[in-house]
Amino acid sequence: MLTIDRVSGRALVPDELFAQLTARIAHDHPEMATDMPARIMDQALAFLAACANATEPLGPSDLVDIGWHTFILHTREYADFCQRIAGRFIHHQPDPPSDDTGPTAPEPLGAPISRTVTAIRAAGFALDQELWGGVTADCNSKCSQCHAGCHNSPTG
Repeated sequence: MLTIDRVSGRALVPDELFAQLTARIAHDHPEMATDMPARIMDQALAFLAACANATEPLGPSDLVDIGWHTFILHTREYADFCQRIAGRFIHHQPDPPSDDTGPTAPEPLGAPISRTVTAIRAAGFALDQELWGGVTADCNSKCSQCHAGCHNSPTG
């Protein structure tokens, strides 16, 4: 049987920075289980690495988005990471909220989570399935990043 070794997102940043980021998540979300901040940050880093070479829009799950928001707060480190991983800044552009929530409301905007999961796996990263909402569902995230028309967008 063929075994594929997968890289962790955590390996993309120095241990000290990873510790700072996970400590921030733990501080901001004391309701989380103690292992959750590290899991979230690991997947956020894998997501961003997948965005670096994406040809279609990718979006994080709600939990993974917490890690992305946390990393963005460390502006110098985030900008350096983006340049090193993608050769450019990876902008975060959330979808506008919809006021229409009735039974005929339009489909939410954003990239299907299944596309993002496929891109993370294709990039060689380990996937924490629980953080991606079951992975098999073709659901949408609130954020259509990483090609939301704000940089090098193949869609506009």
